[in-house]
Amino acid sequence: MKGMEQQERINLDVPRYDQSEFRGRLKHFLGITDWRLCFKGDEELNQAKELLHKYRLHQEPPGTSEEKIWQAKRLYESAFHPDTGEKQNLIGRMSFQVPGGMMLTGAMMTFYKSTPAVVFWQWANQSFNALVNYTNRNAKSPLSVEQMGFAYVSATGAALVTALGLKTYLGSRASTLVQRYVPFAAVAAANCINVPLMRQAELMNGIVVCDANGNELVNSKLAAAKGISQVTFSRIFMAAPGMTILPVIMERLEKQNWLRNNPRLNAPFQMLMCGAILTIMTPTACAVFDQKCSISTSTLSKMEPKAYSELEKKFSGNVPDVVYFNKGL
Repeated sequence: MKGMEQQERINLDVPRYDQSEFRGRLKHFLGITDWRLCFKGDEELNQAKELLHKYRLHQEPPGTSEEKIWQAKRLYESAFHPDTGEKQNLIGRMSFQVPGGMMLTGAMMTFYKSTPAVVFWQWANQSFNALVNYTNRNAKSPLSVEQMGFAYVSATGAALVTALGLKTYLGSRASTLVQRYVPFAAVAAANCINVPLMRQAELMNGIVVCDANGNELVNSKLAAAKGISQVTFSRIFMAAPGMTILPVIMERLEKQNWLRNNPRLNAPFQMLMCGAILTIMTPTACAVFDQKCSISTSTLSKMEPKAYSELEKKFSGNVPDVVYFNKGL
């Protein structure tokens, strides 16, 4: 391979793969959500950051290959905040979604009969989600400690009310198979509350929309609502296969002698199954919608006339058909 000085320079500000197609987005997120990256040490992560910094200055070591730059970019994006450049805490990184999610989801699916266990694991799951949301927060729309605390308490409360309410209601009315779906209902309900509340500043103030060249134009509350709804759907979609397929599998397996004689294998088995499913579903769910989301200006003119009026002033009446924004994760 030729040295980098003989090749076209890589644009470090855009992903390696075409993000307008699902396949390209999937390849991108397969890279940064790879659970093996969470075992990378600080030294290796810092070296990747330093190499990218030198590359931007055209000061990378002679003979540095293009693939090495891409690998450094992959490592950097898996561990550093895109807005602040700060190293993220390990548990909140996207690469920890599979290890963290498999343990918590497996536990919720296993210990769904005991009320104390339901309370503990739903609380643990929402605490994990809160840390993930905080770690990946939008630095341009900061939340106060009070707002984050309210979002955390509200999501945890919604999860517990849903889980305990359905557990009580279905306890004597439904089969064990139906009862196994209670954790998924609780997770879905919590996501519908947690994501909007954690991003409430965007709903109140709007998020910046840009033109095709990335030039910032105006703030739009409608864009914020669209982005947050897509993120909420993706979060639920990520959890759905594991929490809807596993109950059917476990309902049958628990009738088998090998599992009945070794009940301690139940939790580890469900955790491993959740891990296998999340390894696929985490990047898939992240890739469902383009990170660079779009909204038509004709919709803005109807739903947000004030924002549209600002666009008309900027473009002297020749407003583009579509504007773009980052929907978040």
